[in-house]
Amino acid sequence: MVWIAHEAGRELLGEVPAGVRVEVCEDAAAWPADPAEVDFWVPPFLSTVRATDQLPKFTKVRVVQLLSAGADAWVGHVPPGVQLCDARGVHDKPVAEWVLGAAIGALRQFPAFARAQQREDWAAKQFTPTAELTGKRVLIVGAGSIGRAIEEHLAPFGVTVTRVARTARPAEGVHGVEELPELLPYAEVVVLVVPLTDATRGMVDAAFLAAMPDGALLVNAARGPVVDTGALVAELASGRISAALDVTDPEPLPAGHPLWQLPNAFITPHTAGSVVGLLPRAYGLAGDQLRRFAAGEPLINQVSEGY
Repeated sequence: MVWIAHEAGRELLGEVPAGVRVEVCEDAAAWPADPAEVDFWVPPFLSTVRATDQLPKFTKVRVVQLLSAGADAWVGHVPPGVQLCDARGVHDKPVAEWVLGAAIGALRQFPAFARAQQREDWAAKQFTPTAELTGKRVLIVGAGSIGRAIEEHLAPFGVTVTRVARTARPAEGVHGVEELPELLPYAEVVVLVVPLTDATRGMVDAAFLAAMPDGALLVNAARGPVVDTGALVAELASGRISAALDVTDPEPLPAGHPLWQLPNAFITPHTAGSVVGLLPRAYGLAGDQLRRFAAGEPLINQVSEGY
């Protein structure tokens, strides 16, 4: 028994192995049948699934295939014998597009111009030059597949890219996180694409932000709790740096939160990976994984407890 999260996924899975039954469970709280019968589960994308509440009822499940690149809500909650797999590779290009667009939008002050358009104010900032992406020194914190896609998308702009990962990989030109204090003062754009773990939660704190140079841009396409929100609000309120945020902490960002009113904060509601091509790519992966599982072959994108 296989449960998927979208009706369109039935066709997008591709060929289903003989003897496999596919059911659609669009709402994790409204099950179409007994979850104890499910062997392979594809939970809803960006849903309110609570692994701690729901997984215990899936007593037979052997694979949880996520549609998201992040697995932080699931790590530590999947019982032994169950393979947890993320959608690594599915979101690389859409997130890279968002990072590129958000960086350009923030640097070229598109949000300010959008507000001026609402006021029908043609003269707003007409004679004030904006910053530009071309030639910037970019620090990408997170050297996985999304980080590589971002670097590829940035290449035509003549930027200088420095990559940082949890562990240094000198042969690949990747620095370790312990080098951040020395790297940050030279970074004009800092892009966050790290997973949320115990090690990355709150890593962008007051000291991290203070180390960024005047006029720098922070771009968060990772998870909201990677950044200390209080420290970010304080730094943005000073006007010293700016930020483009697809994720926040808390999320959703409530009405009245100070981040909303900061003119140097460009905020999108966790939409970096939400594109029309998402489902074909995501269910293409899920279908491949299902066929591997049915054939007794190893699955890809398995998430370890250490994440």
